[in-house]
Amino acid sequence: MSTAAEDRRWHLIDALRGLALVNMLGMHFLYDVNVVFGKEPGWYLRPGVRLWQQYICWSFILIAGFSYDWGRARNLRRGLTLNLLGLAVTAATLIAVPSEAIWFGILNFLGCAILLTMALEKTLDRLPPLAGLALCAVLFWFFRDVGAGFLGFGLRVPAAVYRIWPLTPLGFPHPDFRSSDYFPLLPWLFLFWCGFTLKRLFDRCELCRRAARIKIPLLSALGRRTLWVYLLHQPVLMGICMLLIRN
Repeated sequence: MSTAAEDRRWHLIDALRGLALVNMLGMHFLYDVNVVFGKEPGWYLRPGVRLWQQYICWSFILIAGFSYDWGRARNLRRGLTLNLLGLAVTAATLIAVPSEAIWFGILNFLGCAILLTMALEKTLDRLPPLAGLALCAVLFWFFRDVGAGFLGFGLRVPAAVYRIWPLTPLGFPHPDFRSSDYFPLLPWLFLFWCGFTLKRLFDRCELCRRAARIKIPLLSALGRRTLWVYLLHQPVLMGICMLLIRN
């Protein structure tokens, strides 16, 4: 029997997260086969693969921002836990596959995004939702290429900024920095806040809220277990590759 809380849950958001998770599993499996195990090292540079990767990233970060309110009572613990798990992933990849080590990956980004949103939540809530969404979208676009040395309108960031190691998590990677999964605060924090403000628009739309309660059984269930799947999937995929691939 379903509970009142279960009936009110926005299952469609879980399903969209689950769909992104399925895509992530497929992409990481193909990455392991082609790049880590060397079947086709240039696979990751294909334009279609880049679009696929961006869809997965955008989906997870938008939905994480959209879902911020649902964990409000425990967001401090969530932010700290995600950062600790991100550090554990860094340590594990350094030991297991040093060439594919993860520094400031998606878990560290989400942990920091949650903590920063907690600090700035009252300010963000003062913005009208539509104006806040537009502002965050513009700022995301403006900082989109900061990692490559540029801001919006072709503005160039001084090269000296990228030689300051502590600025790497902010979005200014040091020339010697390497990470197989890098999500700096710029520009991705603004995409997280796009999700945060989009949730406030949904709250004002009864039709949107009803549609969001649609359940897609397998995807909705998977989307509620994203963290555990993320933590466990890569060792499992690597094990499958070792069993299947014979050099």
